[in-house]
Amino acid sequence: MSDSPERVKLSKEEKDRRFQAELMPVLDPLYNFAYRLTLDEDDANDLVQETYLKAYRFFEYFEPGTNAKAWLFRILKNSFINDFRKKSKQPAKVDYSEIEGYYNPDDVEAEGEIGASSSDMRQQSARDLIGDEVASALNSLPVDFRTVIILCDLEGFTYEEMAKVLDIPIGTVRSRLHRARNFLKDKLEKYAQSMGYGNDAIDDDTELTEAENN
Repeated sequence: MSDSPERVKLSKEEKDRRFQAELMPVLDPLYNFAYRLTLDEDDANDLVQETYLKAYRFFEYFEPGTNAKAWLFRILKNSFINDFRKKSKQPAKVDYSEIEGYYNPDDVEAEGEIGASSSDMRQQSARDLIGDEVASALNSLPVDFRTVIILCDLEGFTYEEMAKVLDIPIGTVRSRLHRARNFLKDKLEKYAQSMGYGNDAIDDDTELTEAENN
């Protein structure tokens, strides 16, 4: 028997009402995630629009009461990988499992526009979320390590939620996050010292974040 959720038939009015109420509040963090993955404002807007088009088409498969943010982030992540694989000459460098989900991206057609409103505000939010030095170090990480930092330390997902978004085991999430934080710590060591923080402070912050997620 399939573990995929069953499709629930909805009237257009009910679908539109629930879609607006449950998924549109995630717009800003979804854009921030897209911007941190693509590092380009236009690509981020395109990725968010594509994500909402797919989410609207397959909204009947979304289970009420479950994590709407995690569902949208998974769709966006899968869309990003699809696009990356099409453009990259070395797609194997993206360390993700083969794409799974509740939809077939190749079948998706444009069914209307879901505008990216307040674009300037979201772009500024993404820039202001972390300082320039930290952002530069984060952006320099390989995309799979950058992603776990974003999901855990910026967006606050639990290990279980991250495993579902990324389609990987929780053990892999923990290992990847540990390595990502070590990479980021190394890159930020000089910057931290210039701001008056020693290595002990960075280690303490990392251990505290890990403890909060256990």
